[in-house]
Amino acid sequence: MKKKLLIMVGLLVVAGLAIGGILYVTFPVQITTYGGMGLNYLKTLSTPAGTLSTEMNPAYQGVAAASTSPPPTDPAWPDAAAGDWPSYNRTPSSQRYSPLNQINTKNVGQLKVLCTYDIHEYAAFESGLIVVNGALIGTTEFDIFSLNPATCAENWRTHLDYAGALLPANRGAAYMDGMLFRGTQDGRVLAFDFKTGKQLWDTRIADPKHGESVPSAPIAWDGLVYIGNAGGDYKGGKGHMFALEGKTGKIVWEFFLAPQVPGDEVRGPLSKTPLDLSTWNMAPGLPVSGAGIWTSYTLDVKNGLLYVPGGNPAPDFASGAREGINLYSDSVVVLDAKTGDFKNNFKVVRKDWHDYDVSNPPILLQTMGGKQIMSVAPKDGHLYGYDLADNDKLLYRVPVTTIENDAEQFAIGQNVHFCPGPVGGDEWNTPGYDPTTNLILSGTVDWCDTVMIEDEKRLQGVALGQPWTGIGYRNPLNVFGKESKTDGHWAGWVYATDADTGVWKWRVKSNYPIVGAITPTAGGVVFFGDLGGNFYALDASTGQKLWGQVLGVPGGGIGGGIITYTVDGVQKIAVAAGFTMVAWPTKPETAEVVILGVDGASATQ
Repeated sequence: MKKKLLIMVGLLVVAGLAIGGILYVTFPVQITTYGGMGLNYLKTLSTPAGTLSTEMNPAYQGVAAASTSPPPTDPAWPDAAAGDWPSYNRTPSSQRYSPLNQINTKNVGQLKVLCTYDIHEYAAFESGLIVVNGALIGTTEFDIFSLNPATCAENWRTHLDYAGALLPANRGAAYMDGMLFRGTQDGRVLAFDFKTGKQLWDTRIADPKHGESVPSAPIAWDGLVYIGNAGGDYKGGKGHMFALEGKTGKIVWEFFLAPQVPGDEVRGPLSKTPLDLSTWNMAPGLPVSGAGIWTSYTLDVKNGLLYVPGGNPAPDFASGAREGINLYSDSVVVLDAKTGDFKNNFKVVRKDWHDYDVSNPPILLQTMGGKQIMSVAPKDGHLYGYDLADNDKLLYRVPVTTIENDAEQFAIGQNVHFCPGPVGGDEWNTPGYDPTTNLILSGTVDWCDTVMIEDEKRLQGVALGQPWTGIGYRNPLNVFGKESKTDGHWAGWVYATDADTGVWKWRVKSNYPIVGAITPTAGGVVFFGDLGGNFYALDASTGQKLWGQVLGVPGGGIGGGIITYTVDGVQKIAVAAGFTMVAWPTKPETAEVVILGVDGASATQ
């Protein structure tokens, strides 16, 4: 009897595995997504309360101001209202600093939730919220919506029907001339009427059969919409940058961030480029892949220059299959905004075998010491500063999270543990710059990874359009390695770094990673959230905690935009809360927009 029972149990296990395998092959996105959500729920049954620890740097010495004049004004978007937040990073330069000061160090302790808008979706809610012309605009993978920015009341919501994706994000919309623009996971750019949400046009810029998608938040300027495609973690996927005519969706120019080869589809007039295959020594039969574009962009309005962050080369971890420095992956590429012609390139991560994308738009700023700086914070856990007036000289490369064993090469059949992992460092949100303190404020992830790479035969066997990281593990949940909290690394940092010298003044450690936006204000306050769902206000000068509260479900995560704006002269704050994604062990909860404020006088600027 016992033997028969064991046989029956064995048969049930085999049948369960077979059914699971069939379901995974048939519905890979759904099975991975909901299976991952279930595992994340179990991992977060115990959710510690949020904690912060602040440290001052005794070696810090500020730089003397080059001028007694006030800090230079960050150029705004044309026709933008002073109290709005009109783009992903508020201004073309991506500084994220708000001149609003009604909410300040004296009264931020009275901050309270005014209203919430429940999206009723389990979503990787990474939307960079915007406020323009009296409306708050947000996006999810399948929706775009307009809210009253004071009451959370819905003005309209437009739903899109298309197949879902394994990395199901959308990072926001752009506004120009009464229209809204966003990308889709099936490779298109869409335009909508700002007042009604009616779709106006549809332009394809990417091929989902190659794993390409369009999750980034576009920016729009002088009649053109700037947006590129993601897909650099998929076999055959390549990053392309585009400018589209705002009124019609017509492609004005196209720029390849990975070399164009015969057979590549060209969708628009190609811009001038020096890029060729000389930095991509691919193994025979393997396609050039990578350099996806997946967050947003920075614009130098004065000089008409577009700054484009480029992602990792592929296969991500098996760098032996793509010898060379793989231009323009892991770079900031500078293009003529009108023509798309190549102007410059900053190869930030020189050689990448860790999936260390340049993962967010760079900041353009004038420091207190008078330097013209481009600062950028990729996934490698460092903050970089380049002097734009001195032959783009690298001024500093300083760590802003834990760095361990990042020089060891990977090998077939060998596990290598390193920090930060491919979801470490800075993710999709740009650091903020506070011109009153001269500090660059980075929110980072302190989470490590273990990787073992696969052999060339398996690399060859992956079909076009499938995930192509080069990982040697068969579990689909380990496609980017084995990330675990058990090694003591599951935390986040806010670093306040001097923009002139790269020396940190203060730093704050959270017991949860930080992937949401960082927003400094003229009120002397820095706002941020973490993956425990904790929303905080810090003193911009000292890093001391001034206020904190869980938004939504404890452990649910904050992964999207944090913005501040005025309604009828009163300052408010909006947060994209509720972050549910298979790659991050957060407690599943529906996404929501949370609007906060304080009682008191009207905002001043």
